[in-house]
Amino acid sequence: MSPASDPTVERVETAVYTVPTDRPAGDGTLAWDSTTMVLVRVDGGGQRGLGWTYGPAACARAVGDLLAPQVVGRAVMDVPAALEAMVRAVRNASRPGAVGYAVSAVETALWDLKARLLGLPLNRLLGRARDTVALYGSGGLTTYDDTVLREQLTDWVKQGFARVKIKIGESWGSRVDRDLERVRLAREAVGPDAELYVDANGGYTAKQAIRVAERMAAAGVRWFEEPVSSDDLAGLRQVRDALSLDVAAGEYGFDLPYFQRMCAAGAVDCLQIDVTRCGGILEFGRAAAVAAAHGLQVSGHCAPYLHRHLALSQPGMRHLEWFHDHARIETRFFDGADPPVGGRLAADPDRPGHGLDLREADAERYRVH
Repeated sequence: MSPASDPTVERVETAVYTVPTDRPAGDGTLAWDSTTMVLVRVDGGGQRGLGWTYGPAACARAVGDLLAPQVVGRAVMDVPAALEAMVRAVRNASRPGAVGYAVSAVETALWDLKARLLGLPLNRLLGRARDTVALYGSGGLTTYDDTVLREQLTDWVKQGFARVKIKIGESWGSRVDRDLERVRLAREAVGPDAELYVDANGGYTAKQAIRVAERMAAAGVRWFEEPVSSDDLAGLRQVRDALSLDVAAGEYGFDLPYFQRMCAAGAVDCLQIDVTRCGGILEFGRAAAVAAAHGLQVSGHCAPYLHRHLALSQPGMRHLEWFHDHARIETRFFDGADPPVGGRLAADPDRPGHGLDLREADAERYRVH
């Protein structure tokens, strides 16, 4: 494809879908009864690319008002230039939050379009580091009763998942005894060999988190996610220094300085990055490079099928989060969302782009905008 014939972006469209949860949902610091996906379609050269984020419907407004004018008419191949233009355009709107989520969705759609035009799976365009990526089953919400918790965790282990995660820090850390009982039940459900992870969603104070972790030691917990707020870098470092298990955070990162501050503070053992929030595929790779420069691995946060090709291309990728809510939506909405095998995800080498095509009929019933 010569530069003179490079196709340009012709159209940017959005759709908003709200999917009710399959049961009451909550973690240590938030409860919800539905999940909203904002989907971006980018057309050019006779192909269509798809990207999405999980965030408020306002993301779609940001795409139409702020981002589409920066992208339409631009060469499809020039994704880094499109990203730079979008970031500059949202200066006064502020990149953290919904606007940054919107940037991420458009950027991933552009990469998908580029790969489809080249007839390549995205991991081949980016360069492949592995053939499959490990998953960890993520759910175990604080709103689940003991029966649901056991069923969810044992089902993942039966599918071959070697790692599972539950939520703790219930009611902003005010129900520690129940947290510890649920950790005990989780270990009983998965047996002695599966790695057990916990996520407090910032529900504890630093010393409280240390005390809770000491009491969890008998269950062999390996991963403590957001024991304190991810904005409390000193608190994360305090917890990390006091414990032998891995401390993780980073899912709310929206630009490279965020990830640099977290890594430089010595706040985490594994850096979480979310492609639907951080700015997209290019920014995910750059954040992973920041982590590598600090001797850290990275983990993809939620949205497992949008992360799949990225995970196959990143040398320092530890695993992906198989978050129940998002996995349920993505397998329902997209052709090409093939199920995991033995707790690992692979990509179809014959499907270009990220390999996912929207099943319009299945998604339409949830469309709200």
